[in-house]
Amino acid sequence: MGKSAANVEADRVSSSNYEAGDHGFGGTTATPADGAATRARRSFRSFIWDTDTHLKSPEERRLLLKLDWAILSIGCLGFFMKYLDQGNLANAYVSGMQEDLNMRGNEYTYAVTAYTCAYAVMQIPSTLVIQRIRPSIWLALMEVGWGVWTFAQAGMRNTSQLYAFRFLVGFFESSFFPSLLYVLGSWYTKTELAKRVALFHMTAPLGTAFGGYLQAAVYKNLDGHHGIAGWRWLYIVCGCMTVPVGIATFFFLPDTPYTTRAWFLTEEERKLAEERVRRAGKAPPVKVSLATFKRILGSWRWYAFVIGYVLYGESCGGNGYFGIWLKAEHFSVVKRNVIPTGTSLISATCVVLWGFLSDYTGSRFAWVLIPLILALLPNGILAFWPSSIPLKEFAFLTVNIHLMTAVFYSWANEVCAGDNEERAVVISSMNGFQYAVAAWLPIVIFPQTMAPTFRRGFPTTFGLVIAAIISVIAIQLFVLRDRRRARRAAGDSEAGVVSLDGPGGDLK
Repeated sequence: MGKSAANVEADRVSSSNYEAGDHGFGGTTATPADGAATRARRSFRSFIWDTDTHLKSPEERRLLLKLDWAILSIGCLGFFMKYLDQGNLANAYVSGMQEDLNMRGNEYTYAVTAYTCAYAVMQIPSTLVIQRIRPSIWLALMEVGWGVWTFAQAGMRNTSQLYAFRFLVGFFESSFFPSLLYVLGSWYTKTELAKRVALFHMTAPLGTAFGGYLQAAVYKNLDGHHGIAGWRWLYIVCGCMTVPVGIATFFFLPDTPYTTRAWFLTEEERKLAEERVRRAGKAPPVKVSLATFKRILGSWRWYAFVIGYVLYGESCGGNGYFGIWLKAEHFSVVKRNVIPTGTSLISATCVVLWGFLSDYTGSRFAWVLIPLILALLPNGILAFWPSSIPLKEFAFLTVNIHLMTAVFYSWANEVCAGDNEERAVVISSMNGFQYAVAAWLPIVIFPQTMAPTFRRGFPTTFGLVIAAIISVIAIQLFVLRDRRRARRAAGDSEAGVVSLDGPGGDLK
């Protein structure tokens, strides 16, 4: 049976109260009497990694080291390959695929849409599937699947095959991101989560950047070998890289603290992991029922986080048209693939920076809002489209400076920590609905017939940045309102205990 609304809210309040403190698991907890001594003993790692490292026991630090090696290695490799395989359409398009498949009009946009539709469809189901099937099994199967279909794209002969293959790649890739976010949120606490999600998410722009370098190298060295065009070689190489990572996922991903069978964790470490997340207020999984969805949809959290994330996610859409603009400006094939990697490298740096600053300061809201404000400049330049080529190149390079996805998801993970099923559905819905909108919005605002200026597209993404700023402020107001209500409820509860135990009470 599902939890009652009262029990779920109590869990969430407990989680919020816990996360406001500074705790160490498996060791001693600092007290006011020894606070000064504890601060003096803070290690250098406490400043550059987890701020409460000095409060953790050696056993807990050893557990975290194992988890970091396993989850982040598999997560980063898998996400790197996902974005390498997802982004290679753009690289192939500007490297000869357009001409070989006789692509005209908006067929490139339709191929992107086929992928996006499939990707959006499986977001929510995937996080529900891993409530019944261990993530290590499910994600391994899905990753091997998308590797096979990536490889198959090397044999495409027409746009109909392109649409079909892109749909299948999107279908199999769809489970990885929301499921890994759920796994990360299941193991790590407030002082640990955002930077690890940031490192995980950093591999997305790195995968995109590497795709540009890889295509440039493939085009230069393999184009025409064995009668195969360079863009086809890209799909062959990517497919051969992806499948082994999928196989490794089965052996190394530790699932969740409540379901893990990881061979590298001892029984004591599994118990310690459960104790950590229990004390952090992270609820264990329960059976999903109709009442579960009624409870989730009866709260503001699902609506606010999904709307806010969709607005933010769609505001990041301008980057995908950098290579097309460079082609219109007659840059060489190599430069069309290499120059846009600068955007990806800047984005990768920013996503890690925002994540570390969020964990270090303890604020999620600030490090969602500040990057959005900074993004107004480059998106504004593209919206007004000045004549200066260097200025537009600067704007394209910095257009995704607001890539703070890690902080946004950490925020949702923690606000929903008291309800495991709500946390899973909210996270998957954020990504799923963003891709559902992305399935049709580019057709409307970025039709290929308007390239390279896209007079509807860039003004729209600029407006979406402004709308995202408003939405995250609204989320913060809801969070503050819930905290005030929790404090009032706690005060009323304490007042009731005093009246019963005091003079005239009948409990003594």
